[in-house]
Amino acid sequence: MRVLGIETSCDETGIAIYDDEQGLLSHELYSQVKLHADYGGVVPELASRDHVRKIVPLIQRAMQDANTTSAQIDGIAFTQGPGLVGALLVGASVGRSLAYAWNVPAVGVHHMEGHLLAPMLDEPAPEFPFVALLVSGGHTMLVSVEGIGKYKLLGESVDDAAGEAFDKTAKLLGLDYPGGPLLAKLAEQGEPGRFTFPRPMTDRPGLDFSFSGLKTFAANTIRAEGQASQTQADIALAFQTAVVETLSIKCRRALEQTGLKRLVIAGGVSANKALRAELEQMTAKLKGRVYYPRLEFCTDNGAMIAYAGLQRLKAGQVVDLSAKAKPRWTLESLEPVE
Repeated sequence: MRVLGIETSCDETGIAIYDDEQGLLSHELYSQVKLHADYGGVVPELASRDHVRKIVPLIQRAMQDANTTSAQIDGIAFTQGPGLVGALLVGASVGRSLAYAWNVPAVGVHHMEGHLLAPMLDEPAPEFPFVALLVSGGHTMLVSVEGIGKYKLLGESVDDAAGEAFDKTAKLLGLDYPGGPLLAKLAEQGEPGRFTFPRPMTDRPGLDFSFSGLKTFAANTIRAEGQASQTQADIALAFQTAVVETLSIKCRRALEQTGLKRLVIAGGVSANKALRAELEQMTAKLKGRVYYPRLEFCTDNGAMIAYAGLQRLKAGQVVDLSAKAKPRWTLESLEPVE
C-alpha cells in the first residue's frame, strides 16, 4: 500500500509518500519560520494562507521525487487535528479532494499520534508496549502505549508546555524566533552551577508537568542579573538543565510506575541534545532503552502522517468527504488498530 501524507497543523507544510514494502519514498517540508519571525510567533491567518500557496507544489514535487503517479497512490492521510483550525482545513480540504479525484480512501490522522509513531520510520523501531514522552511546541505529555490507538494518558502539562517555556524564555533573553533551538545553542556556552533553577512538580507524586513558574523564575533572574553575554549563557544553561532534569524525573517515574523498559521521545523538543543525553543515561540505569526520531522528523513533517495514516488505512479506518478538522482532539479517544 502506498500513501500520500499531508501535514498542515501549524506553521510547516509537510508532504510525504510512504510505501508499506519500500518504506519512505519521498518527503518535502516547507517551514514558515521566516514568515512569522517578525511577529515573534505564529500568526494563524498568515499560516493558513501560506499552506494554500505551498501545498500543491510540494505534493507535485513529492510525487515526482518518488517517481509515483496518482494511479499508484492507494490512500491519502491528512492531519485532522489538533492544531490551528485554519491550517488544518487546508490540509483536510486538499486531502479529501485528492481522495475523491483519485478514487482512493482518506483518513484523518491525530497530529500527536504522528509524532508518537515517528520513531517507527527508522530501524530499530521500538516494540510495543512502551512509554512515550511527547514534547512539542504546544504539548508535553506522558503516554502509556500498548499499540496503535491504545493509549493511556499518564500525565500532561497543566500550563505552558516545555516547548513554549523554551521559546518564551528565549524571548526574554532577547533571542530571535523560534527561540528554543537558539536557547539550547546559547546554553552550550554557559557555566554549570552559577544559577540553580527549580525542578517544578518533582517534589510531589504524579506525572503532570508545569513550566509556567520556571519561566517566571527565569524572567526574575534575567531582570536581577542583567543582560551580559556570559550571564545570558549561564541562565540559558540553568533553565535548560531544569527542564531536562524535570522531564527525566517524570519519565523515570512513568517507567517505574508502568514496569516498562522502553521509552519513546518525540516532538520538536526531542531534538534537544541535552535531553537526549539525559534520557540515555536514565534509561541505561534502569536497564531500558530510549528511542527517538531522526532529527528531521522531530519537528512537524509529512512522513509521520503518511506512516500513521497507512496503519489506519490498512485496518480499514477511513473518513468521508464530510470529515471536519478537529482543533481539539484527545489521544485517548482514538480508535485502536487491531
